[in-house]
Amino acid sequence: MSMSDPLGDMLTRIRNGQRVGKSTVCCPASTFRANVLGVLEREGFIRGFSWAELGSGIQELTIELKYADGEPVIREINRVSRPGRRVYSRIKDLQRVYNGLGISILSTPRGVMSDAEAREANVGGEVLCRVF
Repeated sequence: MSMSDPLGDMLTRIRNGQRVGKSTVCCPASTFRANVLGVLEREGFIRGFSWAELGSGIQELTIELKYADGEPVIREINRVSRPGRRVYSRIKDLQRVYNGLGISILSTPRGVMSDAEAREANVGGEVLCRVF
């Protein structure tokens, strides 16, 4: 069965895993999802992630969730641009998340990056999600 929103599925798995206190969650692998997880790892919201081979050509991503004093580091993770409603933003129009405490993840012509990296590169794009 095909999935209409793979990124939304991954974000929901992370949100649900942290609500029940899991140390790791798994999701089907793709390069796009790995790029988003790379941004979350660079910004310190997850410990890391790894690729795992399940069988003949089937791969999965194992995401290590991060906690501080028993509380999840990710307090809020919301999908902005959905398959039914794409949201694009110029870098000048992109608002800061919680006064700079959170991040927006963008898909730009230069790849998937956080809002701070996009401001440094002076490039806008599709706003994928917001994390705080």
